[in-house]
Amino acid sequence: MPELVRLYIRNVFIGLGLSVVFVGLLLWFNVANLWHLISTSDVGFIAVALLVVFNTVVFSGVNFAITIMRMAEPEDGSGGGKRDGIPTDHAAQMIAVPVPAEATTQRRKLPH
Repeated sequence: MPELVRLYIRNVFIGLGLSVVFVGLLLWFNVANLWHLISTSDVGFIAVALLVVFNTVVFSGVNFAITIMRMAEPEDGSGGGKRDGIPTDHAAQMIAVPVPAEATTQRRKLPH
């Protein structure tokens, strides 16, 4: 099996573990009265299963993304691109050029 697939499956299992812990904590602390809603419903197990599955998707995706981004090679420390130096001779200095503007008294109507 390719290394990348093994890495993804490992991250899915880590995401599953995190999801089970997260949903367990949600139910333990009764966030938004979830424990009461699930324990008094006859199909509460479906709600728990869906919470675990969808949180597994989120946690494993985030975990896989972080793992892939951490695999990048370290930068050489150059600090980015090269910037041209500011010219110091008088011939290359910037000159302000006045631009005439006409004042109008009519206002343009915006289309509706």
